[in-house]
Amino acid sequence: MLRIAAAGDIHCSPERRAELEKSFADLDGQADLFLLAGDLTTRGEPEEAAVLADICRDLRAPVFAVLGNHDWHANRHDELVGVLEDAGVKVLERSWTVCELDGTRVGIVGTKGCIGGFPDSELPDFGGPLLREVYAETSAEVQALERGLGEVGDCPLRIVLLHYSPTTTTLEGEPRVIWAFLGSDRLARPIADYRPDLVLHGHGHAGQFEGFIGAVPVYNVSVPVIGRDFWVFEMGEAGKRGS
Repeated sequence: MLRIAAAGDIHCSPERRAELEKSFADLDGQADLFLLAGDLTTRGEPEEAAVLADICRDLRAPVFAVLGNHDWHANRHDELVGVLEDAGVKVLERSWTVCELDGTRVGIVGTKGCIGGFPDSELPDFGGPLLREVYAETSAEVQALERGLGEVGDCPLRIVLLHYSPTTTTLEGEPRVIWAFLGSDRLARPIADYRPDLVLHGHGHAGQFEGFIGAVPVYNVSVPVIGRDFWVFEMGEAGKRGS
């Protein structure tokens, strides 16, 4: 069984350094893999990313992450990603990777996702240029997700890592008037088609932990939802469970 530690919305900052150092240290050597589902920082400043970089630099397990809306806030994307990747954190942006853990090839497809809404409240590809740009942004995320899932199709374990939600099943508890800003069910189509083993996301701080797209399990691992520093998924041929 592989032990995968997942969390979203950790919101690193210098003030949270000691707390986060302990969170990661408690699992270092026990988890085979760390997956971070976006909002790695508080306001997207490279100095905040440096806190996470320092914590992850000497971890024994690999760390993969996607960005969230907070990580884009300061519009210093290249600096922020550079700081993280210099420390060995692999940031997935409309991309995919395969890593071998204990003899098992694990395919990870990662992208931020986007807003756009869900049935009865969806942004259409119509209207002003700015609205159509948002629609096009979501389209690019969907295409990247589909492409990545195709590339990792032969891996025994396949994981999708997002920030925004691809389903309303993990948003129950959030005010419905903001669901359109918490994700898009357009992201669900490639997940339903390729049926990965596990889908993780964050962003919805008041949603539900567990949901589904068809038979595919989807988990909202936002720290406010899981109520702990990390949720550890145990995955293997016999199935999956978390603790």
